[in-house]
Amino acid sequence: MVKRLAIFASGTGTNFSALQSAIGQRKIPAEIVLLVCDQANAPVIERAEAVGVPVFMINYKDFATKAAAETAILTSLRAHQVAAILLAGYMRIVGKTLLTAYPHRIINLHPALLPKFPGRQGIADAFAAGVPETGVTVHFIDAGIDTGQIIRQRRVSVASNDTLASLTERIHQAEHDLYPEVLAELIATKKI
Repeated sequence: MVKRLAIFASGTGTNFSALQSAIGQRKIPAEIVLLVCDQANAPVIERAEAVGVPVFMINYKDFATKAAAETAILTSLRAHQVAAILLAGYMRIVGKTLLTAYPHRIINLHPALLPKFPGRQGIADAFAAGVPETGVTVHFIDAGIDTGQIIRQRRVSVASNDTLASLTERIHQAEHDLYPEVLAELIATKKI
């Protein structure tokens, strides 16, 4: 059975493209059936449209509460029969409405080795701290900020001649490799 997935993203969409590509190349029994985006000018929208994935734009300012916005998202997820959600650079904290509707079926990709360097600036924070290694974490989300159960991590060494840009590039490559691997494993083991 093919898993129907939604990707939530706010930015460029490189992880959207990596997941979309891996699903086809690796024959992962999944289909991205919806992109949820909260930024009207995000390049990820063009990536989704280029491969025929419907886009649900959500402007949280149009709603009185976060719960009301998430209820609108939930309506779209249900209309597309979404089984699980993959966060890929979605720069919002998912609230109770979606957490309740998709228990243990919302996965996040974070550009650091959690629990170290949670939050929006994981790569920059690790680089500024001068750590010898950082990495990427795939985890289930919960009500906290990057506190959910860790599924898998991949380490990335920080070289003495690294710049923030060069480290960021290697972190993104690790993300593009790890996220599809974890997705395949979660589907194969029926964890999502």
